[in-house]
Amino acid sequence: MNFDFNSFMQQLIIQAPPLLFALTVHELAHGYVAFRLGDPTAKNEGRLTLNPLKHLDPLGVLAFIIMKIGWAKPVPVNPWYFRNPRQDMLKVALAGPGANVVLAIASASLAHLFVQFRFLPFAVLQPLVAMLAASVWINIMLAVFNCIPIPPLDGSKVLMGLLPPEAARSYAKLEPFGFFILLGLFYTGVIGWLIMPIIRMSNALLLG
Repeated sequence: MNFDFNSFMQQLIIQAPPLLFALTVHELAHGYVAFRLGDPTAKNEGRLTLNPLKHLDPLGVLAFIIMKIGWAKPVPVNPWYFRNPRQDMLKVALAGPGANVVLAIASASLAHLFVQFRFLPFAVLQPLVAMLAASVWINIMLAVFNCIPIPPLDGSKVLMGLLPPEAARSYAKLEPFGFFILLGLFYTGVIGWLIMPIIRMSNALLLG
């Protein structure tokens, strides 16, 4: 199988801006909700910003290029600042995927708008719509992937907020092994089997 470098670079140019923006907004949403709930940690570390350089994890970006599943550098959150740590952590965890869902809907709406009215030259319209379509896919992927209830993904924090305290503490002990569990599930195809149907269905629903 021949590697088409030009095609790869074109795809990367289309996908890079929406990926950077999606990762940035995801982490900013976590930090902003934590800040509103009383935790200044993210603000003090300069993470309440749309500057992607503050949020990027090189390994996460590389993983997206190779495996089409990526992540950013997690925003620091200190639950000791919260009035109700368990419930407030659940809200913080939901903020990231929630922001990606909003971005996916907004990107799809803009793509439909540009295609319907065609008020831009084709040379501008075609890559712009392709970038918006990529944004829909990327944001759905990030939202769905991060909802998997395996530490340290957001879904695990949501689950810990719903479990009884003792069960949540036991579940939290999985965190040191979470990355290896995810890696194993990815390479055995389990993650793809679980999330790809949801991603494809959501993408088709939004883009038509």
